[in-house]
Amino acid sequence: MSIHDLPAINASLNFVSTIFISTGWYLIRRGAWRRHVACMITAVISSTFFLAGYLVYHAHVGERSTSFTAQGIVRPLYFSMLISHILLAFVTLPLVILTLIPVFRRRWDRHRRIARWTMPIWLYVSVTGVLVYLMLYKWFPPPNLALGH
Repeated sequence: MSIHDLPAINASLNFVSTIFISTGWYLIRRGAWRRHVACMITAVISSTFFLAGYLVYHAHVGERSTSFTAQGIVRPLYFSMLISHILLAFVTLPLVILTLIPVFRRRWDRHRRIARWTMPIWLYVSVTGVLVYLMLYKWFPPPNLALGH
């Protein structure tokens, strides 16, 4: 394994987060709070590993291998999605923390009130993270990535 494997691993971790965020939301809507808790813990752990991998990758590689070179209509679509993803990603970490604090205090009303905002934002960031990866590394790779690192 090399540093260049991290984007695929990170996208996989984002996908895992997507699955568990969605499943956790589904389960709590059906009153299965214990399974909801298990899903959300898994989503937090997966997202934490993603963040660590993302920071390690960009600390080593920087932005030099992540330039989006595709042209046409896909270019503004990609950058619109990327910008919204980045802006909301900055909001997600504090929101997740603010959503967890009431849980530890057993303040379910506060948890529920904050989670109504956190869940869709976190889910959006998770899904768009996978899409950004696919667009940048798989569907429209720049020439230096298409040839293999």
